[in-house]
Amino acid sequence: METSMSVPPWLEPLLNTGFFTICRTHAHAARSECNMYCLDCNTDAFCFYCRSSKHKDHQVIQIRRSSYHDVVRVSEIQKVLDISGVQTYVINSARVLFLNQRPQPKTGKGVSHICEICGRSLLDPFRFCSLGCKLVGIKRNGDASFTLDDKNEVALGRGEGISSRRSKEGELREGTQNDICPATPPPPPSSARRRKGVPHRAPFGS
Repeated sequence: METSMSVPPWLEPLLNTGFFTICRTHAHAARSECNMYCLDCNTDAFCFYCRSSKHKDHQVIQIRRSSYHDVVRVSEIQKVLDISGVQTYVINSARVLFLNQRPQPKTGKGVSHICEICGRSLLDPFRFCSLGCKLVGIKRNGDASFTLDDKNEVALGRGEGISSRRSKEGELREGTQNDICPATPPPPPSSARRRKGVPHRAPFGS
């Protein structure tokens, strides 16, 4: 009973939903990938045009992709879930977290932090690598929750519960090979010119 109260009814369907298929209704449109999920309807994924026509006033989150795995922006998901304990990454200047665990080779030596559920190596001292692993942890141990209470909302307002350190390792591991889709290109580096010194004329001959 406590587990069901700490896990919203839409979370497991969300984690089991297949995204980035082509919408049957808007297959010939430019933005027809099904990369959105409605927390009110709690059904299948849908595209940009379906949102405008069927989910206009609903609570919708957009799923993005990195390294062929589904991610969601922290700024979106933290409004509806307590994501404390889940590793976050900075990819293309956006802080995200993964929906489900990802396969990985055997964890090497010298790894300081690992996911409590799947053993994946983590960049920071978090408990879980993804929302899916946190869900398993809640069901298994009952010592975590997805419920946003007043205390959590205040903490989120101060930025607590989310890693504030911009990890270069995370950016290189996740961001240089595969961008989040749709990707926003980073701003070009500033090309400020160095100011030339005052020219000195050679002395006139006598």
